[in-house]
Amino acid sequence: MGSLHLHLSSRLQVSPPRSLSLRRRRLAPIRALSVPSTALTQDDLKKLAAIKAVEYVSSGMVLGLGTGSTAAFVVDEIGALLKSGKLTGIVGVPTSKRTFEQAQSLGIPLSTLDEHPRLDLAIDGADEVDPNLDLVKGRGGALLREKMVEAASDKFVVVVDETKLVTGLGGSGLAMPVEVVQFCWKYNLTRLQDLFKEEGVEAKLRLDADGSPYVTDNSNYIVDLYFKTPIKDAGAAGKEISVLEGVVDHGLFLDMASAVIIAGKDGVSVKSKFISLSEFDACTGH
Repeated sequence: MGSLHLHLSSRLQVSPPRSLSLRRRRLAPIRALSVPSTALTQDDLKKLAAIKAVEYVSSGMVLGLGTGSTAAFVVDEIGALLKSGKLTGIVGVPTSKRTFEQAQSLGIPLSTLDEHPRLDLAIDGADEVDPNLDLVKGRGGALLREKMVEAASDKFVVVVDETKLVTGLGGSGLAMPVEVVQFCWKYNLTRLQDLFKEEGVEAKLRLDADGSPYVTDNSNYIVDLYFKTPIKDAGAAGKEISVLEGVVDHGLFLDMASAVIIAGKDGVSVKSKFISLSEFDACTGH
């Protein structure tokens, strides 16, 4: 893929992306951006990726506002652009109570899917991204609202750092969350673990710092699944999880991302659905 260089001065200059008039499945490929790695900290890279993501936003859009540390930079940037008058007529649909409070404090007009069942664009982070741009999300506990909002969006742009890139979902060895009702949660924890017995999955109830069960914004619990090897067939796994009574949703976000903005030591690149596996491997270092 080609490369555009960013020149860092007192003001960061980033070329705007091309028109986003195409629907999710036809998002045009975007060139990679590179910056001097010595000039930026990890937080700087996250902010740069957030700035790049917000360039997809136009005045008058209804936006899905994600949850998490990188998504928080996106919300901050949208708030700043609204305050400066560079963006107008924006309506945000938050994916968590945390994001609702942040956006409200920044003066971003807010709504819900009830009032806006179709969104122009959603921007959010992810916990894992595979070569097909399929995702694991929800380690922050907001997976259900994130999936509802992002599935209702015409386009979904994901912002991550390069440590979130994996060759297969579950490959990080970290949690793949499943939101379950509180009623008989142990029953469902056991069923989830048995479902992936051959893969050696360990299922654990997510706990708060005080040792009590973590409760989502929807008053549910989360069972975290820890895979020892990447999930062989994420689509099949998602369907098998979803049919279990008492399961609300899972953290596999499949065939949803339009593009992924990746912040790393060499700068920021943007990957669409239309990249080769070799290009992805070059980005991940595999």
